[in-house]
Amino acid sequence: MLMPKRVKRRKVQRGRMTGKATRGNKINYGDFGIVAQEPCWITSNQIEAARVAMTRYTKRGGKVWIKIFPDKPITKKPAQTRMGSGKGNPEFWVAVVKPGRVMFEIGGVKEEVAREALRLACHKLPCKVKIASRADLENTVEGE
Repeated sequence: MLMPKRVKRRKVQRGRMTGKATRGNKINYGDFGIVAQEPCWITSNQIEAARVAMTRYTKRGGKVWIKIFPDKPITKKPAQTRMGSGKGNPEFWVAVVKPGRVMFEIGGVKEEVAREALRLACHKLPCKVKIASRADLENTVEGE
């Protein structure tokens, strides 16, 4: 499970997820990738599940790049606790993803294998996503 080795602050505020991703919106390493269509939090467990689905389908051929990292702690208060008495304890870690962010990349395999592996990984993610190739994103980013 992904998480930071150490952090400056143990608890952080929730924040907002407005706007589009300005960084990490290109496919740099592989040939195909998963691009977020809506803002969401992606937990470390979901990232791991998507990674396992891709590597299992490709039979460990090719290479998978994970371009998001869960560095935000999410707190939860215990069940049946009254209001007040402060903020809860950190329970899990999430990566904040904005629309347009490339989350996973895959390369070194045929196109149909890559697309099917990414399709299986998409089912593990909590937000709307699309599968894009390097050529798709280069055309859209330059056109804007």
